[in-house]
Amino acid sequence: MIIIHINSHFAIGVIIASISSYFLKLNLIEYSLIVLASFICDFDVFLSKYAKDKNHRNLISHSIVPSVIIIFIGIILNWIALIIVGITHFLHVLIDTFDWGTNFFYFSHKTIGLRLLISKEEQENLEEHLSKYKTPASFFDFKYYNNKFLLLSELIIFVFMLLVVFIFSLNYFYFIFFYFPFLFFHLLRHYKLKKSEEV
Repeated sequence: MIIIHINSHFAIGVIIASISSYFLKLNLIEYSLIVLASFICDFDVFLSKYAKDKNHRNLISHSIVPSVIIIFIGIILNWIALIIVGITHFLHVLIDTFDWGTNFFYFSHKTIGLRLLISKEEQENLEEHLSKYKTPASFFDFKYYNNKFLLLSELIIFVFMLLVVFIFSLNYFYFIFFYFPFLFFHLLRHYKLKKSEEV
């Protein structure tokens, strides 16, 4: 299963938008909306204080509710690009069920998913495991970066994005450059957490 950071969510958005554009001749706005839908819900991290357990994945934005609404509107308007936007958002939420899980259906207020990056013992004694670090976020960050399969997945997704763009939508090649700020954000965060734990 693929468990990924925002830069790879972005790359998946570009892949979906590029293939869709080849067959549907999307305009810039439609292409941009599909890409935006692939990662925008991760910005709900800034609203974490309003979420249950201060976990942004418990917010409605990390559920399938927005996806269903967007798809429904797309069907009413007979706007295929908007339907793809909804599907792209849904894929983000679905992928997020693999690592730490997410509040998939929202109204049940339950974290759903395989939660492959955390063991049952760690889930049950999470506070104890977090207390071993100076910054609790380090627990989650190190789990990710110590997994070679995840790092390889990110590389494969990046290369696949490049291939798809150059084959299907070369006119939107400049979207590739937006990948790097997201990658830099995660690498910088990892570096800072690692440094803070070493002090």
